[in-house]
Amino acid sequence: MELKFYKYQGTGNDFVMVDNRAGIFDVNNTVLIENICHRRFGIGADGFILLENEKGYDFKMVYFNSDGKQSSMCGNGGRCIVQFAHDLGVIGEQTTFLAIDGPHDAYIEKGLVHLKMIDVDQVENNGDHFYMNTGSPHYVKAVDGIDDFPVFEEGRKIRNNSRFKEKGTNVNFTEKKESLLYVRTYERGVEDETFSCGTGVTAAALAASYSGMSSPVRIHTLGGELSISFKRTDTGFGEVYLIGPAKRVFEGLFELRK
Repeated sequence: MELKFYKYQGTGNDFVMVDNRAGIFDVNNTVLIENICHRRFGIGADGFILLENEKGYDFKMVYFNSDGKQSSMCGNGGRCIVQFAHDLGVIGEQTTFLAIDGPHDAYIEKGLVHLKMIDVDQVENNGDHFYMNTGSPHYVKAVDGIDDFPVFEEGRKIRNNSRFKEKGTNVNFTEKKESLLYVRTYERGVEDETFSCGTGVTAAALAASYSGMSSPVRIHTLGGELSISFKRTDTGFGEVYLIGPAKRVFEGLFELRK
């Protein structure tokens, strides 16, 4: 058998996308998903995403990390599946879809996908770092010299410390340079630095608002630029949008071997 797939990327965060509206893909086949995402023996990706039918919504997003395990919300993956659904003709320029953290609104304008993220009502300000959930859990720390900062080594230490070892966390390091916020992210599930992380840059932008950066916050990642718009509320943040490009790279057939 062969699996029809599409490869998408959002600021270098790359995903294998499958139209699973017919429900033929086995979501419990962790080994297959991990093999598909393997960069030497498979297609190669940071994550694997299924587009499925869901009553009351345009579609449902089912996201897996590259380790084959279903995971929490992926912001760049969310932007990519919106573009994917548009390219398939499932949606027009606007949509409401369901993800693991609930409903999301999104629209496409001037080549950019605007994805509404969940409201953030709890932000831990621990002095030298912030911690919050933007659809996925994120630790955010400002550093000096981000270009040469050891993201893998330091991110891995924090991800596996006594607080986060059981469930893990994503770890973001940031540095403000003029009008841009530079962000580098160590992602759990991938267990490495990625070129970009949508929920991560969202958390980084919200954290940066406490030191004076106002909406929209322009973000620089290894994979390109994004922006985050938001409104402050009595309890945290609302009307949070992750904005950036999402591009189809290629499509093909993957042989499913026994």
